[in-house]
Amino acid sequence: MNIKGLHLSLIVLLMLPLTSHARKWTLQECIDYALQNNISIRKTQVQKLSSHEDVLQSQAALLPSLSASTSQNVTARPWPQNGASSVHNGYVQSSVDKVYYNGSYGVSASWTLWDGNRNRNQVKLNRIYEQQAELDSAQIALDLQEQITQLYVQILYTAEAIEVNRYSARASKANEERGQVMVSVGSMSRAELSQLTAQRAQDEYSVVEQTTNLSNYKRQLKQLLQITDNEDFDVDIPIMTDAMALQEIPSLPSVYEAALDHRPEIKNLRLSLESSELTMEMAKASHLPTISATGSAITNTTSMSDNAWGTQLKNNFNLGAGINVSIPILDNRQTKTAINKAQLQKQSYLLDLEDKQTALYSTIESYWLQALNNQQKFKAAKVSTKSAQDSYELLSEQFKVGLKNTVELMNGKDVLLQAQQNELQSKYLAIYNISMLKFYKNGTLGM
Repeated sequence: MNIKGLHLSLIVLLMLPLTSHARKWTLQECIDYALQNNISIRKTQVQKLSSHEDVLQSQAALLPSLSASTSQNVTARPWPQNGASSVHNGYVQSSVDKVYYNGSYGVSASWTLWDGNRNRNQVKLNRIYEQQAELDSAQIALDLQEQITQLYVQILYTAEAIEVNRYSARASKANEERGQVMVSVGSMSRAELSQLTAQRAQDEYSVVEQTTNLSNYKRQLKQLLQITDNEDFDVDIPIMTDAMALQEIPSLPSVYEAALDHRPEIKNLRLSLESSELTMEMAKASHLPTISATGSAITNTTSMSDNAWGTQLKNNFNLGAGINVSIPILDNRQTKTAINKAQLQKQSYLLDLEDKQTALYSTIESYWLQALNNQQKFKAAKVSTKSAQDSYELLSEQFKVGLKNTVELMNGKDVLLQAQQNELQSKYLAIYNISMLKFYKNGTLGM
C-alpha cells in the first residue's frame, strides 16, 4: 500500500464511530463505585470505628472497676526463733519452719462517684470526635463526587467536540476534493489547493488530538475510581440537551444558606466549638474535689499454721470499704493553663469557621457567576453558530461557481468551527456549573 492509500485508510478509521465492548459507566455508577471502594473514605471509616471505641471506653469509665489479685511467696529463715504459736504479718503461726509458704487472695473495687463531671464530659467529647470522624468521611465523599463530575462532564464535552471536529474534517475534505476538480479544469491554482489540503490536514489533526484527550480523561477517571484491572474502561454518553444548559439557575443566597446547614466542613467546625466548650468545663473541674468509693475482700494462708487451708481462708477473711476525697490545692498552674488554652482554642475554631464560611461562599459564588455567564454565552453562541452556518453554506455554493476564492472559504469555515466550539464549551460549562450549584444546595448530584 502506498503512502496515499495508507493516509486514506487512516482517515476512514478516524471517521468511523468509536466502538468498544467495555462496560459503559454512568455518572451515578462511577460515584457509587468510588464511595464504596475509595481508600481515603475507607480509612476515615476505620477512624470512625476507632472513635466509637473511645466512646465505649469513656462510658465504661463511669462504672466501678473490679480487680482480683493473688500472691504466692516462699520465705526462708535460716535461724528461726523457737517458741509457741504467734501472729506474724497477719498469719497465725503454730510452728517455726526454716522454709515456709504464704498465700494471699483479694478482690478490690473502686468507683469514682464525682469528679466535677469530667468523666461525663469526656463521654460527650468522645461522641463529638466520633461525629467529626463521620463528617471527615462525608467531606471526602463530597470532594470525590465533585472531582468525578468534573471529569465526567469533561469527557462528555470532549466526545461531542470530536464530532464537531469530524464534521469540520469532512467539510474540509469535501472542499479539497472540489478544489482538485477545479485544478483539473484550470479554474484554481495548485497553491490554492495546497491551502485547502493544509486545512483538511489540520482538521484531521484536531480529531486525533481530541480523541487522545478523551482517552486521557477516561484514564484519569479510572484512576480516580482506583480501578486497577486491565479491563477496558468507558463511560456512558447521555444526550445533553440545550434545555439542560438553559434551565433555571438557583439563586446564590438560597444555595449558600442551604450549604451552611448540611456541608460537613461547616458542621465539623461547629462541633469543634462544642468540643472546646467541653474541654474548658473539664479544665475548670480540676479545681473541684474528687470523691471515690473503694471496697476490698482479702484473705491469706500460710504453711506455718496447723489449720486446714480452707479454715485459714475463712479465719483470715477481711472485708473493707471506704470513701476517698481528693481536694486540689496547688497544681503548679496546670488548671489555669488548661482553661486559658481551651479559651484560645475556641477563638481559633471561631476564626476557622469564619474562614470556611467565606471560602464556601466564594466557591458557590464562582459556580453561580460561571453558570450565569456561560448560560448567556450559550444563548449568544447559538445565534452566532446559526449565522456562521448559513454564511458558510452560502460561501460554499459561491466557491463552487467561482464567486468566492479559497481564502474566503477557509475563513468562513474557521469562523463556523470557532462558533461551534464556543457554543459547545458554553453549553457544557453551563450544565456543569448549574449541577454544582444544585449539589451544594441539596448534597446530591444529578444532570
